[in-house]
Amino acid sequence: MNRKKPWLKNYPECASEELVFDPRGTLVKLLNAADADYSSNEAFVNFGVSMKYEQVAKDSKSFAAYLQNVLGLRKGDRIAMMMPNLLQYPVVIFGALRAGLIVVNVNPLYTSRELEHQLRDSGAKAIIIFENSAHVLQPVLDNVKIEHVIITKIGDYQGAIKGTFMNFVLKYIKRLIPRYSIPNTIRFKSMLYRPPADFNETAISIDDLAFLQYTGATTGLSKGVMLSHGNVVANLDQLNSMLADVFEEGQDIHINALPIYHIYSLVVLVLAGYSKGGLNVLITNPRDTEGFIKELKKWPFTFFNGVNTLYESLLNHPDINTVDFSSMKLSGTGGSACRKSTADRWQQLTGKVLLEGYGLSETSPSVSISPPHLTEFNGFVGLPIPNTEISIRDDDGKEVKRGEPGEICVRGPQVMKGYWQNEEATAETIGEDGFLKTGDIGTLNKGGFLAIVDRKKDMILVSGFNVYPNEIEDVVSLHPDIIEAACIGVPDKKTGEAVKLFIVKSNPSLNEKEIIVYCKENLAAYKIPKQIEFINELPKTNVGKVLRRKLRE
Repeated sequence: MNRKKPWLKNYPECASEELVFDPRGTLVKLLNAADADYSSNEAFVNFGVSMKYEQVAKDSKSFAAYLQNVLGLRKGDRIAMMMPNLLQYPVVIFGALRAGLIVVNVNPLYTSRELEHQLRDSGAKAIIIFENSAHVLQPVLDNVKIEHVIITKIGDYQGAIKGTFMNFVLKYIKRLIPRYSIPNTIRFKSMLYRPPADFNETAISIDDLAFLQYTGATTGLSKGVMLSHGNVVANLDQLNSMLADVFEEGQDIHINALPIYHIYSLVVLVLAGYSKGGLNVLITNPRDTEGFIKELKKWPFTFFNGVNTLYESLLNHPDINTVDFSSMKLSGTGGSACRKSTADRWQQLTGKVLLEGYGLSETSPSVSISPPHLTEFNGFVGLPIPNTEISIRDDDGKEVKRGEPGEICVRGPQVMKGYWQNEEATAETIGEDGFLKTGDIGTLNKGGFLAIVDRKKDMILVSGFNVYPNEIEDVVSLHPDIIEAACIGVPDKKTGEAVKLFIVKSNPSLNEKEIIVYCKENLAAYKIPKQIEFINELPKTNVGKVLRRKLRE
C-alpha cells in the first residue's frame, strides 16, 4: 500500500489513482460531445416541460449568437445570471460559455447591497435576471458597469402547457412580481429567435476562465473564485472516476433541488449529468415540501443530492413514505455537516446510505467523496478523489501526525486560479507549494478517510482549550426537545472566550437549567455553554449552512 496515499485501498475498483487529462478539454468541448451523443435524450425538465439535448444546443447557440452579434460581448467579458432553477438557466450558462464569456452566478435572493458588490467586483457588462428579482437590480444600476439587462420569467419555456392549470399558476405568480422600472431591457425569449448558425465558434483553452463563483461570505466579504475550463473539466473527470460503476450513460435521472447558482448543483448535478446524457429534474422551490414530494413521485430517479436541512424537511413530512426509492442508486450530501440521526433515518426510509462529500467553491468543488460501496453512514466526508493531495497542517504550516486535527490543505487540478482581482487574498490562501488553505479543520485517518472537525475561524479558545462548535451542536441537537442548535465564542473575562449556544426548541417548557444538565452529561467541563439564548430560527445560507457570523452580529 502507498503510505502517502492510504486511501487507495478503499477506492472503488473503477477509480484510477492518477488521471490523464485532455490538454484541450474545455467545457465547450464537453457540451458539444454530449449534444452529439445524446441529441434525442431529455436533458432538463421543469414544471412539466422537458427539453431535449438538441433543443438545449440550439437555444444555447442562439443565445450565444445574440450575445456576440447584437450585444457585442466578447471573449472574457463577464455576464451575471440571477435566477432560480428554471429551464433557461442551463441554456444561458451553456450559451455564455460557448461565446467565451465568464459566467457570474448570483443568488436570486440577494438584496440590492449584496448584488451591487458582486456586480461591481466582477465588472459584469450584462445580466440576465429573473423578473421577480428585477426590482433589486434597479437601485444599483447607476453604480455598476451593466450595459445590458435581460429579463426572463417563469413562463418563458412554459408555452407548451398554456391553457392548463399552469396557466392559472403563471397568472397568479405574475401578480406577485414586485414593480420595477428599468429602461431598454431585453426579453430572453426574443434572443432565441437569432439563428444558431449565426453563432461564431470561439477559441477557448483550458486556462480560460469559465466562472467567477462568489464565495458564500460566511466569514467575510464575498470574493470571486476564478474557475477555469480546465479546473471544472478536471473535477468532472475526477468524479466520474470514482463513480464510473454507478453512472449509466444516457439512463440516469438526477433530482436537482439545489440552486444552480451554487457550485455543488452546477458541477455535480448539471454538468456531470449533462456530460453523461442524464436528465436533470429541476426543482424551483424545494421549500414547498409537499410540492417537491409530488414531483419526486413522478420519476424513477437514480441520483438524489441535497444538504442536511433538505433531507430533514423531507423526512419530517408524512408523504415522504409514499415515494418509491427503488430505482435510486445513490444519494449524496454536502455543503454542510450531515447529522448522523438524519443519515440513519434516510437509510431506514430508502435502503441507501447517505454518502457525504467535501468541497468548496475554490476546488470546483469536489475534494473528497464517499465511495459508493459503503454500507453505513460513517461520519466521514469521503476519500480524496484522484489526482488530489490533502495535507493536514498546524498553524505553522507543518503537517500534523496522522489522525490529529489541523487545517485541511488541498492541491490538485481542480484548485482555483485565484480570487478575482485580489492578489493579496490569493497569496494568503494558496501557498508557494500550490496547496490551498481551506480554513477548515479536519483529520485524516489511517484509511485515508477525511473528517471535518470545524471551521478554523469558528474555533473557540476556552482557557487554552480548543472548542469546536460542530461538536457542541451535534451533541445538543440530539436532545429530544431541541430542533437545532448553533454556538459561537463570546468574550469572557475569566476564560478568554466562552461558549454561547443558540437553540430552536420544540418543547416550549425546555429551560436553560435542563440544557446545562444535559451538556454536563455529554461534554467536558470547558465545553459547557455559559450563555444560552432561545430563538425561533437559525440564520442560514440558501444551501443550509448556519451563518455563525450573523449570530455574532
